[in-house]
Amino acid sequence: MRESPSVPDQSAMRAAIVAVVLFLATHLAILAGVTTPDKLYFDEIHYVPAGRQMLEPATAAPLLNPMHPPLAKQLIALSILTFGDVPLGWRYPGVLFGSLAIVAVYLCGLVLFAAQGPAVAAALLAFFNQMVFVQSRIAMLDIFALGFSLFAIASFMHGFRQSRPHLWFALAGLGFGLSAACKWSGLFPLAVCIVIVAVIRLMQGWRAQFADGNADDWNRPDLWPDFRFWHFAACFVLVPASVYLATFVPLYGLSIPGILKAQQRIFTDTTTTAIAGHTYMSAWPSWPLLVRPVWYLFDKIGDDRIAAIVLLGNPLVLWPALPALAVCLRDWIVTRRTDAFLIQAFYFGPYLAWALLPRTLGFLYYYLPPATVASLALVYVLRRGNSPRWLLWAFVTIAFAGFAAMLPISAALVGTSMGTFVRLMIFESWI
Repeated sequence: MRESPSVPDQSAMRAAIVAVVLFLATHLAILAGVTTPDKLYFDEIHYVPAGRQMLEPATAAPLLNPMHPPLAKQLIALSILTFGDVPLGWRYPGVLFGSLAIVAVYLCGLVLFAAQGPAVAAALLAFFNQMVFVQSRIAMLDIFALGFSLFAIASFMHGFRQSRPHLWFALAGLGFGLSAACKWSGLFPLAVCIVIVAVIRLMQGWRAQFADGNADDWNRPDLWPDFRFWHFAACFVLVPASVYLATFVPLYGLSIPGILKAQQRIFTDTTTTAIAGHTYMSAWPSWPLLVRPVWYLFDKIGDDRIAAIVLLGNPLVLWPALPALAVCLRDWIVTRRTDAFLIQAFYFGPYLAWALLPRTLGFLYYYLPPATVASLALVYVLRRGNSPRWLLWAFVTIAFAGFAAMLPISAALVGTSMGTFVRLMIFESWI
């Protein structure tokens, strides 16, 4: 029987060194050419002015971009204060959090696979999926929410395997609170954690157990013996709510009516059905298939040269991830494996949550969190059973090739010709 993996089985020093190397490598890769274009593009026109406003001596009315929580915009404001009101100032926080997100995927891999190689492979696949790279180079909110969420998920996954998960679950609550303070979609993985803990406690209350139970079951009668209801409430309600609300204090002070009114404004915008269409809008069922990308930038820079930035996703990563997720689902149902269960939960939870919202206006970048978690499913399958070690690294190499081929439409600094653009746009719906 394979022992349940855990982070303490790894050399802490080696894990820290690998994490630092991954951070530096991805940081430099994302940072290269990030100041191109030297103008605001796509949704930067909403979030950078909101960050600028936060630097004013007295916040002017009306408050810009009140439909999202303030933390990500506060980080953009801090960067503008540090680097100036220039492209680097607008975009550097995204570079930082994109790099941290890859480190968080590595930590998730350590928890799930208890080995450096698969954990590093998961981080590389998450980077090569193209979405993290593109989203880290634009001053939008999603990469901040993703970074905080992934660290929270890593903490929850580690705590899940401990007899005393209190500290790790509290750290998860902290991360989810910070994620939600960037964008409310950060609440989706928090809801997943709440559902997981509630279902397991309910099954334990019913004394439900599997006839051929083993140490690798996702549910065991002896799981978290000292984790009480008040611990649950503190970790998954009090901590995230306190951290989340604290981010509004710089804007509203200790005015409870002001903070509550801000929540009402966000709730109204989040739950309102959007009627107006958008050129690059897409419905949630189409996201895993990469049916409709989002063109962030398309500028003519020469006779036959264009500068393009498209959020599409690497088909060589995200399409194979779908059968990999099916294998995870099969293993969770048939063998009840904890690693397969956690991968499924944090892919489908944040993804299918969009199906519950009444908004009809959706974009492919909403798929960023589940698309990133999907790299864990790929590693799970590629190291499953007696699969040779080279197979995983061969796939990572293929993923890199796809990532490199997409650079002309991922980074404006690279530029491309119309001929290359046409060749990369394989399907009509991609244009």
